[in-house]
Amino acid sequence: MSAAQGIRPAIVVMGVSGSGKTTIGRALALAHGLDFVDGDDLHPAANVAKMHAGTPLDDIDRAPWLDAVGATLADRVAHPAGIVVACSALKRTYRDRLRVASGGCRFLYLALPRETAVLRVGHRPGHFMPASLVANQFATLEVPGPDEQDVTTADAGLPLAAIISSFT
Repeated sequence: MSAAQGIRPAIVVMGVSGSGKTTIGRALALAHGLDFVDGDDLHPAANVAKMHAGTPLDDIDRAPWLDAVGATLADRVAHPAGIVVACSALKRTYRDRLRVASGGCRFLYLALPRETAVLRVGHRPGHFMPASLVANQFATLEVPGPDEQDVTTADAGLPLAAIISSFT
């Protein structure tokens, strides 16, 4: 992890709903002594209401949320040792926006099949994101390309410890 080299880590655990971003993000932060923020907590109330109603977000809806995530990643006062943020970061333009706002971050992309995501989201009690929106997440997803050198891809179906150890 970069902190050992004197660089403050800023990490985004990304993927579609149900990929395990929060669980993996918390564990990754704990393993490396970093702060954790769930990007879901940074959504404006209007976004939460829209998703809760089963309406997918568009780029305009996501813009203020991505700005909040980027500001959180860049906040060296609140998170001096480094930070892990769970954020879908579905499109390349979203990831680029986070890269710029944070001053440089790394991504852990949690890949999983659509069917698994639907099952996981359908079994999450009390979350505002309904399983009906998973298809939209996959339609929006631009899988990170090989030119995105700051992205590590992990199989979201692997055990937690294996995913954490794959990200160094």
